[in-house]
Amino acid sequence: MDLLTERSARIVAARKLTRRAGRDAAGLFLAEGRQAVAEALADPSGVREVLVTDAAATAHRDLLAATSVPVRLVTDKAAAGLSETVTPQGLVAVCALRDVTAESVVAAPPRLSVALSELADPGNAGTILRTADACGAAAVMFGAGSADPYGGKAVRASAGSLFHVDVVRGAPLVPVVEAMRSAGVTVLAADGGGEAGLDELTSELAGPVLWLFGNEARGVPAGLAELAAARVRIPMRGRAESLNLAAAAAICLYATQLAQG
Repeated sequence: MDLLTERSARIVAARKLTRRAGRDAAGLFLAEGRQAVAEALADPSGVREVLVTDAAATAHRDLLAATSVPVRLVTDKAAAGLSETVTPQGLVAVCALRDVTAESVVAAPPRLSVALSELADPGNAGTILRTADACGAAAVMFGAGSADPYGGKAVRASAGSLFHVDVVRGAPLVPVVEAMRSAGVTVLAADGGGEAGLDELTSELAGPVLWLFGNEARGVPAGLAELAAARVRIPMRGRAESLNLAAAAAICLYATQLAQG
């Protein structure tokens, strides 16, 4: 098997996928590490190839032996150029973008879904994807201007959950929320100053439910929050001024999971 270097055409092309413009142009993204690659390979039709160093090929022999996806050996330097981490894992899958349309989500609203408005931090994007997956959400919609869920930091933070839920990018959230409401979905906006306490909600969480989460600093835009059935705060008995967005999302989604049984 030929050893690909940082100058090889395949590596040069793959390196472009570390930038959003490159991902969008190619329709591809990178998933690094055993967990992400294993989840990607669960549906090999969406994986173009796996790039692996000799050491990683030995460490993950069982995973790679079980797939029909092309596996190509790369140098350590080539692998490092595909990674955004300090210590590259030497195992990267080149995958097709998994976007679905907002219209497809609206046409068959899931029991639990999430919409993110102007979310800035890719780590939060991936963590919310992971939490949404854990709590049974079937779709996560990233509004226009939000972090790219296919960036390296977001993919790592999702811990493979990116491959389990429907992902919508660049959605115009106002018409999406209006359409979800018309389809019978209860829309709830997370808001630290909201009029309704999460612990006060009962039938509102029974489903189907769409949770709105906003920018880390500014929250859900007023025009979008006005479309929600309620602006919901998380009661806090301690002295913390606020919660991290990903933590707040986890609490809201877990409470919904419990209510939906």
